[in-house]
Amino acid sequence: MDVAIVLVHSPSVGPLTWAPVAARLNASGVVTVVPSLLGVADAGPPFWPSVAETVGRSIGELPSDMPVVLVAHSNAGLFVPVIVEAAGRPVTGCLFVDAALPARSGPTAVAPPEFLDFLRPKATGGRLPQWTAWWDESDVAPMFPDPQTRRAVSAEQPRLPLSYYEEKVPVPDGWDDAACGYLLFGPPYDQTAQDARDRGWDVDQVPGLHLHQLVDPDAVTARIVAMVDRWCSPAG
Repeated sequence: MDVAIVLVHSPSVGPLTWAPVAARLNASGVVTVVPSLLGVADAGPPFWPSVAETVGRSIGELPSDMPVVLVAHSNAGLFVPVIVEAAGRPVTGCLFVDAALPARSGPTAVAPPEFLDFLRPKATGGRLPQWTAWWDESDVAPMFPDPQTRRAVSAEQPRLPLSYYEEKVPVPDGWDDAACGYLLFGPPYDQTAQDARDRGWDVDQVPGLHLHQLVDPDAVTARIVAMVDRWCSPAG
């Protein structure tokens, strides 16, 4: 595959959430980078420029003649339009993996009002607990393949400021001129996948929970490659 894949993790977690997929892509000869967004919220709001600039720098280190596909997980999807704008080169495709979608026009709220109501009581000193501490253990444990992986992923999770979730992210015009697609794992993102389908995007599914790329990286990697191949093949 003569394309570079840029795996963008949610700022709520860390780059280890993409590590197994990145390893498989690299092993198969696909140029793959996983920019670390740890620390992007430390400088204070607005936060989206730091996300866009960090990923943009990673893209800038790739060969200039190599097509680039962005693959964003979870709320990293909200930053795809500003990343496309910051890339400094055409982006061939944007794949959203069990991810939030940018608004069709106008800025996108990182969290809707009802979710902010859920988050505000959890904040201490303006900072939230780690993402996995927001949920019941019965919901969190099945998202990981084993305790060791969970410990590693949990260890790098940031404590984001509440203001990160109160932010709105711009949606520049024309960002979705590239091929776009959605890879669903499961609820609650099934409605988001339907939104992607309604936009005319390529939609596929690997059934699983929200961190399924950790549980079955082989299947997730294979589906990412298949979707990107459809966009980047001469007949695509």
